[in-house]
Amino acid sequence: MAPQKRMMLKADVNRIYDEEVYSEQKIREEKFFVRPTRQRKMKKGKLFSVGMGLDLPFCIIILVLLIIGMIMMFSASYAYAYYNQGDSYYYLVRQLIFAVIGVGIMFVLSFFNYNKLHKVAPVVLAISYLCLLVVLVLPGSEGVKRWIPLGIFNIQPSEIAKFAIILFFSHWCSKYYNKMQFARYSVLPGVIVFGSTALLLFLEPHYSGIVIIGILSVVMLYIGGMQTKYLGIGLGLIVGVVLILAVTNSLSYAMSRLDGWGQALEYTTDDMWWTTYQTRNSLYAIGSGGLWGLGLGQSRMKYLYIPEPQNDFIFAVVVEELGLVGALMILLIFALLVWRGITLSLRAKDKFGKLLGIGLTSQIGIQVVLNILVITDWLPNTGISLPFFSYGGSSLIMLLAQMGLVLSISRTANIERQ
Repeated sequence: MAPQKRMMLKADVNRIYDEEVYSEQKIREEKFFVRPTRQRKMKKGKLFSVGMGLDLPFCIIILVLLIIGMIMMFSASYAYAYYNQGDSYYYLVRQLIFAVIGVGIMFVLSFFNYNKLHKVAPVVLAISYLCLLVVLVLPGSEGVKRWIPLGIFNIQPSEIAKFAIILFFSHWCSKYYNKMQFARYSVLPGVIVFGSTALLLFLEPHYSGIVIIGILSVVMLYIGGMQTKYLGIGLGLIVGVVLILAVTNSLSYAMSRLDGWGQALEYTTDDMWWTTYQTRNSLYAIGSGGLWGLGLGQSRMKYLYIPEPQNDFIFAVVVEELGLVGALMILLIFALLVWRGITLSLRAKDKFGKLLGIGLTSQIGIQVVLNILVITDWLPNTGISLPFFSYGGSSLIMLLAQMGLVLSISRTANIERQ
């Protein structure tokens, strides 16, 4: 056989062999769970980041925040729990149960192939709509409808809606990435999806949820390829809708939240004194903490001065007890979580994984910033919880489940680096 023909035959054999290897690799990637192959070996100093693929630093940061959050939630809540429930450990026990369930779900989802969510993103969005509709027909509390009671556990549909928004826009932007420069693929779906979700939250009413979902929508569409000029169009539409609602007197609940904003320490009437009561005591707590704090468990404002201190205003108690230094250390850990999550997401092998990981991690950063701005009176007093710290089953379980998906992305992302 001529040398040229032998070389061509050898090339064909190599091509066929390469196609077979690629086909086998593709089949492995499409399995429901991401499984390590025998060829992957644990590298020195890369515990869990190779082989199993779990990113240990990110996992440790999550658990550290969760443990600190549990300690501070108990410290902030035991007086309030004893006064209202007759049991100082009431909120701690329930939050521990939520944490155990959430951590279990997190580790299970860390093995889950996140790409399976790509095709079901519209279904998840539809489920979030259904939950937001169901809560509207249920009896509320003080004119507010935000929870679906399930016995000892309540579901807050807005937490599902946050995840659904991130998931859907990750799906949409990765699917139409090359067309996101056109308004019909960026502005139009953004207005439809965000607008419909915001409408349902408006009927609850849940304005802080609208703000968070609005910011998440902008972030997802922007990193998904939407042009900057379209942000102005979207902002103009939102301003127009708000003005129409204000003129028609449909924002009475929202306007009531603006009463006393920025004047917590400058009240002049009895009504303003009561309106700014929670924010004012939050500022007192922050101020009395000083540089090093009063000491763990030594807060004075948690003794019925700050209403429900285990919820949205828990960070004021944290600052009072741990001081500015302790508060900055906790914020640094949050910053490390966001940085590590985004870094891992950028290593993902596909656009869907990148967008999903960045979105899920960004939600934590957004809520932390908004929560700090609220307790310091830079923003109106709205219900924005502090991730891993504020009491609440829906929020904690959903957050840990979402972190499980980021860990799933980290498995494939770290494997890809081998």
